[in-house]
Amino acid sequence: MTMTIPSRTRRTFNALAVAAATVLTASAALLPAVAQAKDITLLNVSYDPTRELYQAIDASFAKYWKAKTGDDVSIKASHGGSGKQARSVIDGLEADVVTLALAYDIDAIAEKGLIAPNWQSRLKFNSTPYSSTIVFIVRKGNPKNIKTWDDVVKPGNAVITANPKTSGGARWAYLAAYGYALKKFNNDDAKARAFIGKLYEHVPVLDSGARGATVSFAERGLGDVLLSWESEVGLVKKEFGEDKFDVIYPATSILAEPPVAVVDKVVDKRGTRAVAQAYLEYLYSPEGQDIIGKYFYRPTDPKAAAKYAKQFQKIDLFTIDKVFGGWTKAQKTHFSDGGVFDQIYTKK
Repeated sequence: MTMTIPSRTRRTFNALAVAAATVLTASAALLPAVAQAKDITLLNVSYDPTRELYQAIDASFAKYWKAKTGDDVSIKASHGGSGKQARSVIDGLEADVVTLALAYDIDAIAEKGLIAPNWQSRLKFNSTPYSSTIVFIVRKGNPKNIKTWDDVVKPGNAVITANPKTSGGARWAYLAAYGYALKKFNNDDAKARAFIGKLYEHVPVLDSGARGATVSFAERGLGDVLLSWESEVGLVKKEFGEDKFDVIYPATSILAEPPVAVVDKVVDKRGTRAVAQAYLEYLYSPEGQDIIGKYFYRPTDPKAAAKYAKQFQKIDLFTIDKVFGGWTKAQKTHFSDGGVFDQIYTKK
């Protein structure tokens, strides 16, 4: 049996349905918006020895970002020699941020249009949230009695360092030794070049990155002295034994300043600029600076620097700008194809 609804009744019913829908829509508009939590992934392309530092930073930032925005953020990391990492980004590795060993490597990315030319002015301290230096790690008891740069090049001492053509830490180490030699020989570049050539005669193998050099020295047992990032000291003792190694601070070394930057072309493509920027700014926060100090990097914030001052020995630190005229000049003179390093280093 089919029931026929009068047209007047149908019109009334339809009108009521439309009115109800309108009321529901208007009510929904008045209610607080419930945003859908996002899952965000960033890629941080970093230099070789920062694995442990950024594992701690990433976990802390994820908690901070979740509490602030409700979004879940995970940070993937890529580590390797700084120069090699820069080349990977230039060749298409889509890094949201780069945290490399030296400014020249980020400049190289910027020259390809991936990062704004003014990147170094966009964060405090020239976009350098922490610093470090180059020290000597020796076997326990320092059996070769290595205390100075001159001791490093004494006959019979095998020196472990990475390849400055691919490793940022190795470039800092090279320049630390070269700067010492310039001071020793009253800026006589020929004598300084002879000194650095002598040093690399003592290097049995060049790893591609600083962490590889650390493994060669600490795990494989190669060499008598490791030219090391200061930040590697804590890791070496923790991973391989407190009773196996000593750290020696030379009287003179270099102020190493590893910078950070957002990769503009990538974050704009992926829509991750806000979180990428916040991630780098977090490095300057009290929480970020505290983690930096715990992992043996020198914080830039005065309060954090004071808190961790006891674990960093005071030494004479010269800057690359003062001694070498900045990274652009140093790179061209020493590390470009046919530069000083190519001229003095004979492959084993």
